[in-house]
Amino acid sequence: MSLIIAGRFNTFEKAEGASRRLQAVGFTKEDLSIVYVTEHGQHARTPIGGDAMTDHGSKEAPKGAGKGVFVGLLLGAGVGVAIRFGLHASWFAIPIATGVGAYLGSLSGAMSHTKGSKPESQTSLDNFENARQSGVLIAVHAGPETADTAVATLKECDAMDIEHASGLWQQGAWADFDPTKAREPVAGV
Repeated sequence: MSLIIAGRFNTFEKAEGASRRLQAVGFTKEDLSIVYVTEHGQHARTPIGGDAMTDHGSKEAPKGAGKGVFVGLLLGAGVGVAIRFGLHASWFAIPIATGVGAYLGSLSGAMSHTKGSKPESQTSLDNFENARQSGVLIAVHAGPETADTAVATLKECDAMDIEHASGLWQQGAWADFDPTKAREPVAGV
């Protein structure tokens, strides 16, 4: 694994300027990689798009749906029996009302257990303080002896969110870069 120092810029022009400055202090083009990081949720990490298969706020929804089906089933059956004998309707009223009650119960139960995400239950991606924000990211393949130079140069070029990582560097690019992972800020930046 390689030591990688990265900084975020608002524009490609600023990132390219930082690339020229890094090359002037001794880094080669093969040591630099510029990529655009998209907004959260737009990284297409799942077959249907997005970054995750479920929302954090819906974690408890299946439990609520199960409770709701049971309660709705009982209420629906009661309403069906009341319709059957109170209004002298067909026997089909009981299973229809039971099915409708179970459906509405599962829906309301699931919705009652769906809530907004809380910071303590979120993944590192959603931890806003260390989440990788969208923008143009320049990654620098550095060694222990050149890491401080990379950090100082990125600071001079007004890079935001300077971070360090251990990753796979192949053919002039950060090969195992994952935009959904939380960044590891450089200390003192």
